[in-house]
Amino acid sequence: MADKTNANIGFEKQLWDAACVLWGHIPAAEYRKVIIGLIFLRYISGAFDKRYQELVADGEGFEDDRDAYAMNGIFFVPQEARWDTIAAAAHTPEIGLVIDNAMRAIEADNKTLKNVLPKNFANPDLDKMVLGDVVDIFTNSIELSDISHSKDLLGRTYEYCIQQFAEKEGVGGGEFYTPASIVKTLVSILRPFDNCRVYDCCCGSGGMFVQSAEFVKAHSGKRQAILSVYGQEANADTWKMAKINMAIRGIDADFGPYHADTFTNDLHPTLKADFILANPPFNYRPWNQEKLLEDVRWKYGIPPANNANYAWIQHMIHHLAPNGKIGLVLANGALSTQTSGEGKIRKNIIEDDLVEGIIALPTQLFYSVTIPVTLWFITKGKQQPGKTLFIDARSMGHMVDRTHRDLSEEDIQKLADTFESFQNGTLEDVKGFCHVASIEDIAKQDYILTPGRYVGIAEQEDDGEPFEEKMARLTSELSEMFEKSHELEDQIRKNLGAIGYEI
Repeated sequence: MADKTNANIGFEKQLWDAACVLWGHIPAAEYRKVIIGLIFLRYISGAFDKRYQELVADGEGFEDDRDAYAMNGIFFVPQEARWDTIAAAAHTPEIGLVIDNAMRAIEADNKTLKNVLPKNFANPDLDKMVLGDVVDIFTNSIELSDISHSKDLLGRTYEYCIQQFAEKEGVGGGEFYTPASIVKTLVSILRPFDNCRVYDCCCGSGGMFVQSAEFVKAHSGKRQAILSVYGQEANADTWKMAKINMAIRGIDADFGPYHADTFTNDLHPTLKADFILANPPFNYRPWNQEKLLEDVRWKYGIPPANNANYAWIQHMIHHLAPNGKIGLVLANGALSTQTSGEGKIRKNIIEDDLVEGIIALPTQLFYSVTIPVTLWFITKGKQQPGKTLFIDARSMGHMVDRTHRDLSEEDIQKLADTFESFQNGTLEDVKGFCHVASIEDIAKQDYILTPGRYVGIAEQEDDGEPFEEKMARLTSELSEMFEKSHELEDQIRKNLGAIGYEI
């Protein structure tokens, strides 16, 4: 198993390293489409070929019947779009045009993909020799020769590349990617089940749905999770990325017929979801509040025009089924703001006994922003009525590089276990980490939800050193550091003076 995992990682990195040669020749968004498009093309061609061979072996003559593929959730791939056609043209000057034509042919035969697939491969700025090399990687990969394994591999490769794009693109990357550890934390705490309805009102590239499906498969023992997936995305390119991601994963998703703004054009107006997972844009504005003053979604108060945080929260509550659960990511300001009526809205939501838990996360988890964020869990029909769990997880995680932190599997499991113990009524408060508060407790804090107010400060271990001695020692060490600092400052002044600079 370890060898296969290492091989998977090798394939992902091999593809990424080869693709990075394209970087700098074309804009980042166009470059992203090239790689995503090739992953998609390789996947659907492999799935089609497997089904095609099965139909040929049956001898019934259905190998060209599109319904024979659709009934198995497989896209029909016409001859000019099959991978052997692409591979044969890999090192010809026409490779870009061949791939663009393949994408058009697939869209023509599969109406759900109309105007979704990228068709920028013939771009004259795209190095066709490098493009051919990338095609070769897909063609010659040993791992992809196993069709049953290739679906998972290409799905993971897609996610790996999306993560790399987010890191490369910085702030822009945050529009389509939520770090996997945050998504896994949300899913592990919410625990979606088979045959449930899952919704994300700002779905990005669809990572929430992928992790939900993986969780259901792992906990139901089924090879394929059955989920009713609903999403909405305002950005056209990101909406297309999500559609492609779902196709690669074999997830049947309803993202509406087009990209659209969630507030002004709710594409799922009657939906009541069992689980809602979302990472809405932080402190988003303007959001067309003036057009929506009478909207039915604002049950707890009209959100201010200059910040959509409480518009997102109320939109999700509006779409929640009885006993449904929400897990969302928000900037920390939403925990305590009192401006423009937000404090009143938060109070109303708390008094309606909807806030089940709040987790303060460490900084630097996102590629796009460094501000601290919080996970909110909002539930109808809480297992512990009148109570809210507060967790301070700011000390969790580890730095994976100079600027980015990640939560480990152990961190995620600890958070999920803490939540489960709370729901079962067996959790004991841990100073500095977790605390269960009543609505009355929260009211005494002016309905502010900052976890630090409730969990307190962790007790320090007694190391046996008397306080007076420790204070004297630390004061002495601090004085020595100050003295050393002054010496270094004098030396820097002398060195600068020697070359004609004065400070």
